[in-house]
Amino acid sequence: MPATHIKLAILDNYTLFIKTLKSYLSERKNITVAIQSSNEYDLLQQLKHTQIDALLVDILMPTLTDTIILIRQEYPRIKILLLGTDKDIHLMCDLLELGIYGFISKSGDPEDLLQAIDAVKENRVYRNRLFTDVLYENTQHLNGRNKTKNEATLNEREKKILQLLWDEKSNKDIAAQLFVSIRTVEKTRQDLKDKLGVRSTVGILKYAIKNKIIVN
Repeated sequence: MPATHIKLAILDNYTLFIKTLKSYLSERKNITVAIQSSNEYDLLQQLKHTQIDALLVDILMPTLTDTIILIRQEYPRIKILLLGTDKDIHLMCDLLELGIYGFISKSGDPEDLLQAIDAVKENRVYRNRLFTDVLYENTQHLNGRNKTKNEATLNEREKKILQLLWDEKSNKDIAAQLFVSIRTVEKTRQDLKDKLGVRSTVGILKYAIKNKIIVN
């Protein structure tokens, strides 16, 4: 597990779930639960004076979309991980473009959550089976739209970075494999977003799927 420390917020309707999850995560040396909240307004108030790295949020929160949009605008460095049951996964389709970093099933193995947290520490999307299935389905559903953006010409470095992002490599790993600096990788990722007209790494991955750039 990466040694980097991470500060989390938990947003869920059920206080008991929050307390249980906090207790579980607090046993890990490199994880601090800095905010716990059962409603969106309270979370946003706490964010004004408490800095966090990632948010674990129940996908069924009443004003989730508006809350995520506001967080992305005011606190763009915060990584967002969705929590829910397998039957809730379809709700993620409308949230993909908002810059979420993964979906973890509440009925799954707790290790999945720890792996997702490790991923966001390294600025990686946590691409488990549930997330990947929705990503493919959503991409197929949108096929044929935004043709102008999808006709963007990518150079070889951009294509390689797309593949490595799909392979869940961190910026550090990508830099090492391509013999470039981490700063160069970060700039190329931002350039890709600008070129493709997307706002998140998920948007980049959807482009890669649609245009068959990636190799599974």
